[in-house]
Amino acid sequence: MAQSSDADCGPLSQGGIAPQPLFAVGAVLLGSFLANFDSRLTSVGLPDLRGAFSLGFDEGAWLSTASIGSQIFIAPAVAWLATAFGLRRVLGIPSLVYALVSLVIPSVQNYDTLIVLSIAHGLLLGMFVPATLMIIFRNLPTRWWLPAIAIYSIRVGFALDTGNSLVGFYVDHWGWQWLYWQGVVLAPLMGLMVYLGTPYEPVNRELLADADWGGMLLLGAGVAMIYAGLDQGNRLDWFGSGTVAALLIGGGVLLGAFLINETLVRRPWAHVNVLFARNVGLGLIVILFYTLASLSNSSLVPNFLATVTQLRPEQTGVLLVLYGALPMVVLVPLSVFLLRHLDPRIVLIIGLSAFAGANLLGTQLTHDWALGDFVMIVVLQSIGQAFTLLPIIIIAVANSDFTRATALAAYIQVMRLGGAEIGVALMGTWLRVREQIHSNFIGQHVAGGSFDVGRILKQLSEGFAGHGAAAAPARALGTLTALVQREANVLAYIDGFWLTFWIAMIALGLVALMTRAPPGPFTPVPFRGARVVTGWFRLSRP
Repeated sequence: MAQSSDADCGPLSQGGIAPQPLFAVGAVLLGSFLANFDSRLTSVGLPDLRGAFSLGFDEGAWLSTASIGSQIFIAPAVAWLATAFGLRRVLGIPSLVYALVSLVIPSVQNYDTLIVLSIAHGLLLGMFVPATLMIIFRNLPTRWWLPAIAIYSIRVGFALDTGNSLVGFYVDHWGWQWLYWQGVVLAPLMGLMVYLGTPYEPVNRELLADADWGGMLLLGAGVAMIYAGLDQGNRLDWFGSGTVAALLIGGGVLLGAFLINETLVRRPWAHVNVLFARNVGLGLIVILFYTLASLSNSSLVPNFLATVTQLRPEQTGVLLVLYGALPMVVLVPLSVFLLRHLDPRIVLIIGLSAFAGANLLGTQLTHDWALGDFVMIVVLQSIGQAFTLLPIIIIAVANSDFTRATALAAYIQVMRLGGAEIGVALMGTWLRVREQIHSNFIGQHVAGGSFDVGRILKQLSEGFAGHGAAAAPARALGTLTALVQREANVLAYIDGFWLTFWIAMIALGLVALMTRAPPGPFTPVPFRGARVVTGWFRLSRP
């Protein structure tokens, strides 16, 4: 790596081998999946939550921003906190507090109290995923790293594909409260597995004495403010709103102050020198592009089915579970097998190519598309989820010093969580703007009063005449307006698929710039049929 000193690399982070590795793996599984499921349920179930809490649209928007923004605030610092205080303290007690907060929130009536508890809920939730990543490198035997990282990485796609069905099941059968109450059951179980699966660690008082608290606050607050500005920007008209402008500019200033801080303090917490290793920096950028390319999975397909075809989340969920989540049961072990025997860049190319193919198919969208037309897209997205994030993390870690993983973990969390949420916010703006543009262009032709427009209005009026001749023309015009809006939405989603396609292609170009990782725990052992393929990459400079 390109660090100038050990202090720049972050604190030494070596834990003892887990006495019961299966419990440690169980903690990774529960912690990572709980965090992603909870975030997904909150976003998909937001309309139901607005109704349950009697919130207006604006109040519901801030509820979502508060919950996710607080996750982004705490997530980068969790790896350092785990190194300083030990994983039992970072996950054990917070898991119990999280269960208590999750139990209380559904009974809250006051909006201010709801916001405060949602922030606390998000802060606690934001600790689970980064801490479970530290369990892998600190407490699991080396041979367990690859399958454990696979569990960590695949949680994103699995939560995306099953979240819609789970929201529908909770709301229709158990009650909307279970959007929160699932944490009451799962979080203490995760805490128990952490206690059983990780060794006791004393508080690292030497590390605390040189804590870079300012750096942690600056990075967390800066990224969280930028996310909040982007999340609210689409609703508040961006820089036309003083709130959005203050959040974006303030967040940018805090990030600049963070970079300055890391060059001045004696023991920087997340020095930017960790990014100077070629594959590490490229890997983090590819994580960002992966999150943007996968928006076709998390945003475009389910939102099109909800907006244009008017399907409920549980109806959309059938498609995503059958053709998105279930194939991962086979694809994830296959991905682990390939990474044991092939250069991870090959696996990464397969994953990004699958996303590119899915997004390219999405550009053929029409208003007639229903669930069955998305099957191939969702299957390709499932392949992309299984073959993309895992090799990216392997590449980044294989090119870094994982005994000093706190700095790298901080930037992985910024790209993973911040990139995903910021990407969703920007995609919402992209779709809104493109819909307005297409609506304007189509509307100009309608307003021109062509022969076809007149004929359609006449046909619609005749169809409504049986319900009252006087109101028929107005109802016909309203129907035509709805058709224009529908087609404008379809064109906007096509533009969204084109955008994610080109993002995937750029990511493939970045993979071509990566070099072979140095020998280490993740070095593949080619099987006979793979030696020719891996030989192509040996021509790359180390």
